[in-house]
Amino acid sequence: MRKVILITFNNRNIVKNIVIIPCLAFLLIMGSFKPAGLALYKVDRIVIDAGHGGKDPGTHGLFSQEKTIALKIAKELGRIIEENLNDVEVIYTRSNDKFIELEDRAMVANKNDADVFISIHCNAVPGNKDRIYGTETYVMGAHVDEGNFEIAKRENSVILMEENYEERYEGFDPESPESLILFSIFQNAYIENSLDLAERVEEQFEKRVGRNSRGVRQAGFWVLWRTSMPSVLIEVGYLSNPKEEKYLNDELGQVYLASGIYRALRDYKTEIESNN
Repeated sequence: MRKVILITFNNRNIVKNIVIIPCLAFLLIMGSFKPAGLALYKVDRIVIDAGHGGKDPGTHGLFSQEKTIALKIAKELGRIIEENLNDVEVIYTRSNDKFIELEDRAMVANKNDADVFISIHCNAVPGNKDRIYGTETYVMGAHVDEGNFEIAKRENSVILMEENYEERYEGFDPESPESLILFSIFQNAYIENSLDLAERVEEQFEKRVGRNSRGVRQAGFWVLWRTSMPSVLIEVGYLSNPKEEKYLNDELGQVYLASGIYRALRDYKTEIESNN
C-alpha cells in the first residue's frame, strides 16, 4: 500500500491532497467470495541522486568539487546494489556532469514510483576547517539550529540558477527560514521510515566504515520535501577539511562510503519486507 502526497506551494498557501489506494479486494469465484491476499510491500526501486552537476559545482575543497565526488559515490552505490540485490532496480537522477533542476530530481523519483530516494552530497564550512569533519544524514523536517538551516539554505540555493525559478517555485525563498519551516511538516507520512534508514546509514558510517558520524538531523531540503517516498540526504564529509577532502577523493574511500550506504539500505529493505 502506498500513500501519494500532492503538495503545491502558492502564495504561502499549502494544499495537501492525500490519496490512499485500497489494498484489499475480493474475488468472486464459482459463486463464492474469496479474499485476495494483501499486496506485499517491496523495496525494489531506488532512485540515487548525485547532488549538483554541470554549471552547479556545489561546495569545494582545495582541489575538488562536490558535484564530482557525489557522482562517483552515487554510481559506486548503484553498482553495489545491482551486484548484490537482483530484485532492485536502480535509477539515477544524473549519470554524468549534467545540471538537473531540484524539481526534476524529485520528479524522477515520483514518476518512477520509487520506494526510496537517496541524495548524496558533500559538506563544507567557512571556518574551523581542521576541527569540523564527518558524516551527516538528513531527513525532511524543521531545522532545530542555525547550522542545519545554513546547510539547507546552501543546498536549496541551486534554485536561483534555474530559469524562471520565481514562477516555477511559486514564491519559495531559499533564503527564508519561514519558507523552510512552512513546508517541513509535509513529509510526515514518510518520516518514520526516513529516520530508520538515516539512522542505519550513520550507524554503518561510524561502526563499519570508521568515519566520524555527526548524526541524523532534520532540515528543510526542497528535494526531500517534493519526494513522495522515504527519502534521505547524505552529507558524506567536509571538503573544507583537508584530511577529509583527501579521503573523499580516494577511490577506496568512495567504495567504503558507498558500501556503508548499501548495507544500511539492504538492512532497511530486509526489515520493511519482513513486515509483509
